[in-house]
Amino acid sequence: MHNFYKTRFEQILRVGLLCLPLFCVAKPAAADIYMYIDSNGVMHFTNVPTSSDYQVYIKERPKRKGVRMDANRFDRYIDEAASLHGVDFPLLKAVIRAESAFNPKAVSKKGALGLMQIMPQNLEAFRVYDPFDPWQNIMGGTRYLKSLIQRFNGQVPLALAAYNAGPRAVDTHRGIPPIPETEEYVKRVMKFFHLYKKT
Repeated sequence: MHNFYKTRFEQILRVGLLCLPLFCVAKPAAADIYMYIDSNGVMHFTNVPTSSDYQVYIKERPKRKGVRMDANRFDRYIDEAASLHGVDFPLLKAVIRAESAFNPKAVSKKGALGLMQIMPQNLEAFRVYDPFDPWQNIMGGTRYLKSLIQRFNGQVPLALAAYNAGPRAVDTHRGIPPIPETEEYVKRVMKFFHLYKKT
């Protein structure tokens, strides 16, 4: 009886090992980032490659628990962007904390990139050529945030909602859209904003 079960187990194990490759084929991760350099030397990034010219630039990795980034590491860039674009330093730092937790290589599930989580299709408009360069990302994200603050007449919560959900959503709802993610995002950034204003 013992030999029967042992033999049966070995047969099942062999079948399982033969089938294993069928289930281990890696599927493209939604947040993998692809890049190619065109004939003019311009870098193009996307999370949805449209041609074979794109090569994997950053492959999504599982988040490691307990790893924290230095919250003050990019203060000089934040200060420069704040001064140049007329945006409060504490607000910029709060947005970066909420968006990427100060991780310059952050990639969201939707494909947003870097410290201020800029979408690939917006890089050129924000004058960001390497989204993983902290200075470029902060400058580009600040430029966009400033435009939203102006668009919504200095109402920071509305500008933050637009940064998260898009300005059209704010226009449509004439206020913060009733989207749980966006509502929570605005609360988090404002909490961090007030925290940094005190320090």
